[in-house]
Amino acid sequence: MRVGPGDSYRISWVYKRPQLPVKVLRREGAWRLIEDPGGDRGWMRDLLLSRKRAAIVIGREPAEIHAEGRGGSRLLWKVEPGVVGLLGDCDAGWCRFDASGHMGFVPEDRLWGTGEP
Repeated sequence: MRVGPGDSYRISWVYKRPQLPVKVLRREGAWRLIEDPGGDRGWMRDLLLSRKRAAIVIGREPAEIHAEGRGGSRLLWKVEPGVVGLLGDCDAGWCRFDASGHMGFVPEDRLWGTGEP
């Protein structure tokens, strides 16, 4: 991630965590102004960003992954805050979530990275 939209700007962050979600705030040519889960903002080339959506578990307690997108459905797993996974569709406050093959539905308010891409 760079401090400005171009190769001549200094690098402010080097991300090494696979699938770390970011939000695209603005586009300028081949560059994207992004925000990471920690609130840091900067510019990245579009080629460095994945088209696969991801999310990160937020909060202080483990989040529950359920078999269906509704309260009271069967509990499959619990995942710790900071776990990153692939994000599927969200509906009625629940999102499909895949944390390294542990798939199911997580309450949307327990994930950072949902909303408009």
